[in-house]
Amino acid sequence: MGRSFGFLWSSTALSNLADGVLKVGAPLLAVSMTRSPTLVSLAGAAATVPWLLLALHAGALADRLDRRRIMVVANVGRAAVLSLAGLAALLGVLDLWVLLAAVLVAGVAEVFADVSAQSILPMTVPQADLTRANGRVSTAQMIGNDFVGAPLAGLLVVTLPAVVFGAPALLYGAAGLLLLGMRGTYRMDVPRVQGRRPLRRDIGEALRYLWSHRVLRSLAVTAGLLNLANAAYFAVFVLWAVGDGSRIGLEPGEYGLMTTAFAVGALPGSLLSGWAAGRFGEFRALVGCWLATSLLLIVPVAVPSPWTLYPTAVLWGVAGAAGNVLVISARQRLIPAELLGRVNSAYRLVGMGGMPLGAALGGVVAEFAGLGAVLVGATGVCLGGVGLVWRALSDRISRPLTSAPALSDISGSR
Repeated sequence: MGRSFGFLWSSTALSNLADGVLKVGAPLLAVSMTRSPTLVSLAGAAATVPWLLLALHAGALADRLDRRRIMVVANVGRAAVLSLAGLAALLGVLDLWVLLAAVLVAGVAEVFADVSAQSILPMTVPQADLTRANGRVSTAQMIGNDFVGAPLAGLLVVTLPAVVFGAPALLYGAAGLLLLGMRGTYRMDVPRVQGRRPLRRDIGEALRYLWSHRVLRSLAVTAGLLNLANAAYFAVFVLWAVGDGSRIGLEPGEYGLMTTAFAVGALPGSLLSGWAAGRFGEFRALVGCWLATSLLLIVPVAVPSPWTLYPTAVLWGVAGAAGNVLVISARQRLIPAELLGRVNSAYRLVGMGGMPLGAALGGVVAEFAGLGAVLVGATGVCLGGVGLVWRALSDRISRPLTSAPALSDISGSR
């Protein structure tokens, strides 16, 4: 797909390997410091609250500045912060609040890096190759996050906690350097008058576009419900799964293997997303994936055993990865290039902005009503969200299941 895409893909692979170590390592370190569901859930909230606060600004800047340069600065910045956190762990002065601060700052950098990454990809491949390119990127993300990074984090927590921060710092630094190999400029041709106007005008334009587009609006609202519920679910799921007093009874290393099982399913899920769209149509394939992931959430609750957890995680991976590729490709096609950074970030604000609230809410509810109430309630919210998007958009489907209607064919007014 070209030199630039190759460097982008390689950088994505390394940064997501770092994400995997940090995503699993930080909650496991938190569990070693406290067994309070509320405090443990703060690790998840700290990683996601920057999406609520900064997503719109990150998108506006991505449409004004060089998107590659933003990614380089973000990767180098989080490498520096995590190096300091690793040093604190090595010196024995790492506590829960230092951990949360490091995760929070890394989350800020992730917002700018991820928004620019999704906006820069259409600039590196032809539009016809978007789904295939997103499938490859998603595969790299799943391998890094779950297949390698997650089990590695489980091992590092019990052997050398300082490396839980040190290893991601090195990987983020390398990811930033790889981006320098991309040739050309990755800045939109912004009119001089637009470049001088306040960011709030750019942000307002993106919000209006998103709200006026029926498909994007419905998908964003549903994604927001799903992510809020999943954040609550997985913020406390580590307590359901890990430790002597848990229902499943996993060791930290075995918990990392759960995310490896997720990655095993995500690999074919990412690559088969194009086939699913062709066989069932993009809309039906996407809603089917969201429905499957929602239903599977109840399995570890109803049958809390490693023998059911790992196969369930594989199926989570298949459906989750396929749905992710489909919805990202749809956004990249539906949103004009000059608005992609802003509207994409507005979508992700709606879609991901509820994650810190969900993570914190999961911890608080678990304190008073128990872990089971959070896990079952989150499943119900997910199913309600899937029903909402089906009801909102099913009237736009007029072609047979096998005709693979594009989402652009069922879009509303822009």
